[in-house]
Amino acid sequence: MALTLEWRHRIEAWRREHAHHLYTPAGELELEGFITREQLTVDEAARREFAPMPTGTPWGAKWEYAWFRTEVVVPDELAGQRVVVAVRPGGESAIYVNGVAAGALDREHTEVTLVRKAVPGTRYMLMIETYAGHGPRVSGGGPVGYGRESVPEPPSTQAVVGLSTFGVWNEDVYQLAIEVETLWDIREHLDENSLRVDEIDQGLCDYTTIVDFELPYEEMLASVRACRAHLKPLFAKVNGSTTPTMYAFGHSHIDVAWLWPWTETERKCVRTFGTQLALMDEYPEYRFLQSQPHLYWMVKNRYPALYERIKQAVAGGQWVPEGGMWVEADTNLSGGEALVRQFLYGKHFFRQEFGVDSELLWLPDVFGYSGNMPQIMRGAGVKFFATAKIFWAYNGGDPFPFNTFSWEGIDGSTVLVHLCNDYNSRANAGSVIERWNQRVQKSGIRSRFMPFGWGDGGGGPTRDHLESLRRLGNLEGVPQVIMPHPLQFFKDEEARGEPANRYVGELYFQAHRGTLTSQARTKRGNRKSELALREAELWLTAAAALKGAPIPRQALDDAWRRVLLNQFHDIIPGSSIHRVYEEAEAEYAKALAAADEMIAGATSALAAGEGLTVFNSLSWPRSALVELPTGVQGARDANGQALSTQIIDGVTYAEVATPACGWTSVQPTDTPPAESVGVKATPTLLENEHLRVTLNGLGEITSIYDKDAGRELTAGTCNELHLYKDVPSCFDAWDIDSMYALTPVALGSEAKVEVVCTGPLVGIVRVERTVNHSTLRQGISLRHGARRIDFYTEVDWHEQHKMLKVNFPVAIHANEAIHEIQFGHIRRPNHKSRPFDADRFEVANHKWTALEEGRRGCAVLNDCKYGVNVDGNSINLTLLKSPLAPDMTADQGLQEFAYAFYAWNGALAESDLVREGYDLNVPVRTATGRAETTSLFALDAPNVIIDTVKPAEDGSGEVIVRLYEAMRAATECTLACGLPVSGAVQTNLLEEEAVALPVQAGKVALSFRPFELKTVRLKLR
Repeated sequence: MALTLEWRHRIEAWRREHAHHLYTPAGELELEGFITREQLTVDEAARREFAPMPTGTPWGAKWEYAWFRTEVVVPDELAGQRVVVAVRPGGESAIYVNGVAAGALDREHTEVTLVRKAVPGTRYMLMIETYAGHGPRVSGGGPVGYGRESVPEPPSTQAVVGLSTFGVWNEDVYQLAIEVETLWDIREHLDENSLRVDEIDQGLCDYTTIVDFELPYEEMLASVRACRAHLKPLFAKVNGSTTPTMYAFGHSHIDVAWLWPWTETERKCVRTFGTQLALMDEYPEYRFLQSQPHLYWMVKNRYPALYERIKQAVAGGQWVPEGGMWVEADTNLSGGEALVRQFLYGKHFFRQEFGVDSELLWLPDVFGYSGNMPQIMRGAGVKFFATAKIFWAYNGGDPFPFNTFSWEGIDGSTVLVHLCNDYNSRANAGSVIERWNQRVQKSGIRSRFMPFGWGDGGGGPTRDHLESLRRLGNLEGVPQVIMPHPLQFFKDEEARGEPANRYVGELYFQAHRGTLTSQARTKRGNRKSELALREAELWLTAAAALKGAPIPRQALDDAWRRVLLNQFHDIIPGSSIHRVYEEAEAEYAKALAAADEMIAGATSALAAGEGLTVFNSLSWPRSALVELPTGVQGARDANGQALSTQIIDGVTYAEVATPACGWTSVQPTDTPPAESVGVKATPTLLENEHLRVTLNGLGEITSIYDKDAGRELTAGTCNELHLYKDVPSCFDAWDIDSMYALTPVALGSEAKVEVVCTGPLVGIVRVERTVNHSTLRQGISLRHGARRIDFYTEVDWHEQHKMLKVNFPVAIHANEAIHEIQFGHIRRPNHKSRPFDADRFEVANHKWTALEEGRRGCAVLNDCKYGVNVDGNSINLTLLKSPLAPDMTADQGLQEFAYAFYAWNGALAESDLVREGYDLNVPVRTATGRAETTSLFALDAPNVIIDTVKPAEDGSGEVIVRLYEAMRAATECTLACGLPVSGAVQTNLLEEEAVALPVQAGKVALSFRPFELKTVRLKLR
């Protein structure tokens, strides 16, 4: 029959009526409770004092929690029925029934089942932990006046106790509601002229004539049952042979931190996991994926009883621990070794706790994916990848072309990928049909990966989802839905052969570009912590191998877990609330302190007595400026030769030549060397053997003359600061809109430029100037023999909705810029010829970005910055960004960072670009004492880098050396070992699957393909 408008209105009215008949209260619940900021277990809370908190009681300031308790005794009239509690304590809540986490109350879960078949007289004790909140939720985007620039403090109380009841869940009405909604969804998504829609319409019209909600209760229920029987034949119709298949699984995306701190996330886990375990009890076919080992680790430590229930569900096959990484980490900002550790710690936890060898990387909400992820994944034994965020290009852009494809990384490694359209999805008929229709591949695809459930702390799937899926299966008009283990989708795709589609390079996300810059202190903490732990592991390894010193394994693991946690995709990108960054910076401080303590202990074990030992952790010899002890005027090297020294700001520095991955000692003396001038410095000039640098009155560079090549390197004013109004239309901390360049902000025109020093080792000019409402202090330095100019910078930042960049226009013609990423580099366009070129107007780099012509090039280096854009011949490093949401105080106050300009002559592969980037980021370390000059490791190929030296994870005393080829050039090289090596094998990133390597006289022969990352395991004598 044709569904007339009158019939449509009638059906819609009946559908709305369901909600009024689902729950029948049987009694009120009297709550008593107390307020706390402590994180308590249910047993700890039960021992506290409770006071009555009747309906209407206001409670809780921001960040506070309340524990409530109440009791339900099942009355006789509820025998055999489904009894639920509708508790309204005033916020998101975890419900414990007789001490067991039974579910949650949140925006999508509004009742908790007490018992499915009630027995009269049964007593249930309820304990409820409720979060008061922390103020109004702040959206991003919009200009001044949209309420973001002046978010008020929340009132003294955040929550109010509402009316809480227990009662009967009217299951017949609920089941009918699910069935009617399923049929309605199908007819709304099919051709209205089809026979299937005609039959459904007839059934829905009949439904409104059979069901009478105004009848007495039992008679109303009888009409509902009669209607369900009448509609049953419509659910017996099945699809044909060409039906696509949806591989569904439950999921709750839980942000480790975002608009709430870590401790609230821990409570969100209790709520979500309790809810999902209850659903598993009722729906044995249900499978739920939770990806982040950190969350399991936290639950294990804080809520052991809940964790044991999760382990049982894993053993039963319903709970799926699968996801690859320790947390769902940002892959643009996390360093290469940190990404390795994400997999190492994540996979190790899943194996140890659940016996699961994770094969899937699940990153549904991460803001773009590095071009070296396929190699890192493959090296960790992860061959499948799934995400959804790449389609969320809300400002337009070039649509991503594939759903299922082979992703090829910068080294040629490939992984199988499927892109979902969403990860916080419903699981009803309409959503299933929409997910299939939303595929961007309209041919060559027959199945899709479909997560469902409410995320961001929303508690995951509901009964509605699972009941809907029970109706679907192979129901006519809807893609076939199955609920196997999520890996089954990829294994079935793999069995079909290589995907027809291949995507090469990074998966660039055409939004959220501001996350490369927001919260600069956090990003600095990340870079410094990663490198400090690198340093600690190298010297701990040396001290253990040569002096028998113990490895503080627990301290290392704790420090690494702090760093890995902060790499979560709403922490390190700068998109969380203020408290998250207070906590993140405290965690970085702990990680750095632990690393420094470990380094001090290791270097003290290696050097003893009088003198000063200089430690170089990089895999090539280098010359470094080393601060000498107070009062010392000179020094001699290990061979007794006098070292060149220079006094800088009252401190004596010596230039010390250090071996690769090793150390050398110097002996302080009272005799200064003869004075000489190696670098000339004036307020307008820095000059050494290779470069002549001219400055203007603002400390900007007007000329960089390459004396070796006889060429000018600049094509405009370099080290020129540009300030822009930065008001994204959608998300403050997340975004940079492309039109920011149209809103420049004038800077102050006054500056103070003075000479700090000139001498044999270095020339330094200090600049002090205003930047709108902020002040900048910068030391510009040029060392003798260097082709690099360093800019050590402090900014007292007091801007809002502003973005600061520093520009270096250079006399290089190129159509692509080169950007360092993890374990390699990537080329991106520096023009806007096509939409996708224009959309990459802000991109990620790690230690450097460069332009090169084939026989020369220029680069801008940094020690903690990640956002950059290259417009034609101008390299523009993004220094600071000051959003107002979700953190009104983002980046206010003192900021410290360094950047540098480097120029080379010759081919890129023959340059010192990669080494200069490391040199800026990894200073030498010193320790009191003397040691014989030693090189632990050295390489005979300058394009191969030792990135990591660490003790083996298994505690065997063996040594792990991680190296990579940095210039996209196949290379044969030799690793020379200063440790007593008796054997070597190549392993995967997890230090497994050993393949023997030839070792002769302490040298290991290695062969690299372009950009190859290689892990070598050394056995010591």
